[in-house]
Amino acid sequence: MLPSDETRPVVGCDAPTGQKRGEPAVPQRANPWERGADRVRVLVASGTRLIGDALAALLGNQRGLDVVDRTSPDQALSLAIALRPDIVLLDATRRGNLAYAKTLADQAPPSKVVAFGVAETDAEIVALAAAGVAGYVRDDAAAEDAVAVLRSAMRDELLCSPRVAATLCHHVALLSRNAQPAAVGDERQLAALSPRELQIADLLDRGLSNKEIARQLGIQAATVKNHVHNILDKLKVHRRGEAAACLRHILQERRLLPIRRVA
Repeated sequence: MLPSDETRPVVGCDAPTGQKRGEPAVPQRANPWERGADRVRVLVASGTRLIGDALAALLGNQRGLDVVDRTSPDQALSLAIALRPDIVLLDATRRGNLAYAKTLADQAPPSKVVAFGVAETDAEIVALAAAGVAGYVRDDAAAEDAVAVLRSAMRDELLCSPRVAATLCHHVALLSRNAQPAAVGDERQLAALSPRELQIADLLDRGLSNKEIARQLGIQAATVKNHVHNILDKLKVHRRGEAAACLRHILQERRLLPIRRVA
């Protein structure tokens, strides 16, 4: 049976499908996810093209996101200035990219920097916070988790676990303590560290794990663990990130040369 005139859909661009003839036109509601309406514009920066392309394609299919481009970390600043994305999503799986994060945070406002591929170690979290990142995506995160992190960053919120929040609170407390005039004890703490311990503390500051430090120095992971324990004890701190931050503060206050390498 054909539909009657009363129920036959109105065909044409002036009336939405399903509207009955004779009824007043119903204003169309704006789609809140249309391009430019409450959407987050993201620039993906990764030194590995396969990773960058895959992540850009994945995020491009997520509701509420626009991927404006994909680039390498060393080109991210110039593109961020030109495109003015809301967020630069930076690959943190390569250690050297931390410097790019700081440069972007300092020189590409108002774009926020969010790191992805983060292992969430204490040292890495503290280093990222010091670099000025607005959030991070764990290395085991799903697409929806990444979207949640990006939206939290846009609200100036950090989406993190209670343990990470505690780590950052400990670090703030440490900075507050070290903000006081330098004491003679600082010099004694520095002098108490051996050249090898200074070297390992430097690698801790870069976010390396015990296994990565052992591989780089050509020693056993158990040996690194013992050195880390001694560093924590001598600096009178409880966490790896605190040890790295404490040593960095002492060196900066004294305007000392970079940590000496041990062959």
